[in-house]
Amino acid sequence: MDEPRSAAAGTAPTLEDVARVAGVSRATVSRVVNRTRNVDPAIQETVRQAVAAVGYVPNGAARSLITRRSGSVALVASGAGEGQEEEFRTRFFTDPFFSRVVNGVMGFLRPRGMHPVLMLAETEEARAEVIAYLRQRSADGALVVSTHADDPLPEQLVAAGLPAVLFARPARPVPIGFVDLAHQEGARLAADRLVGQGCRRVAVISGPLDIRAARERQDGFLEAMARHGEPLVPTAEGNFTQASGEAAMQRLLLERPDLDGVFAANDLMAQGALHILREHGRRVPEDVRVVGFDDSSAAVASRPALTTVRQPVEEMAAEMARLLLDRIEGRADGPRSAVFDPVLVVRQSG
Repeated sequence: MDEPRSAAAGTAPTLEDVARVAGVSRATVSRVVNRTRNVDPAIQETVRQAVAAVGYVPNGAARSLITRRSGSVALVASGAGEGQEEEFRTRFFTDPFFSRVVNGVMGFLRPRGMHPVLMLAETEEARAEVIAYLRQRSADGALVVSTHADDPLPEQLVAAGLPAVLFARPARPVPIGFVDLAHQEGARLAADRLVGQGCRRVAVISGPLDIRAARERQDGFLEAMARHGEPLVPTAEGNFTQASGEAAMQRLLLERPDLDGVFAANDLMAQGALHILREHGRRVPEDVRVVGFDDSSAAVASRPALTTVRQPVEEMAAEMARLLLDRIEGRADGPRSAVFDPVLVVRQSG
């Protein structure tokens, strides 16, 4: 690679400057800069080094005209129910799950010169804005975290012919790519752990049962307990927040004051359960064992630290982004899916 020479005073480095330093043609540099396929990886790396050496900055507007690509994707949190818009926005900015999704997506996209544009689609008007944004090619596709079973956005994206991938399989059959977790298997791990530690009088704090993942976690736990010979397991529904975990734990203690094990369908609700058990003088894990789900920052922050089922959110979010780029760049001719395996993480609570 030639030694870099500065561009003429007052002028920005050009493709020709990059080509001279890299020792390749201007056309080759253009293909690498515009992320055209079928360029040898070694040549791509040489060109990238030359770009850095001369300080070349691609003209985004001109490149978009050539490639018909914006260089960004929409990261959409969607699905609030009627009248729940404010709660949805609050949860988005406080629930560690969403920050893990953002971190996973950014970690995959940034090295590839792509950038996520965060959009909230909690109302019909906001969903229409997402569709319009994508149709105007302001973003090349959508990564969608849908939190409500009746969310129409996945079907709207498919109907509009827009590339999109979901975090969690759609509630209804829709030809759209997704990543998901084997939720029932994760709940079985929780049940096996509690029973293996001697728990027999157990209870469940579920998530909102109109959400497929919450329903699968509860069903998987109840099925596993039935296989262990415990068919009657009391349940209380929460909404994945710490406060709802506290309220559910209060109800379960009234129904079964002698319980010795609790499975909560996410770590925030498990954290709430710990607070109520402490208020009632129940020691964890000596009197009651608690298992959460997600392995989020709340699991480590809890006292005692939570035994929990790990959902590899960052890896799942990165895979979601990979599936979308494959679709955008023509490496996949239809929707693809990926289902991850859960892992039990044992700490002090269970």
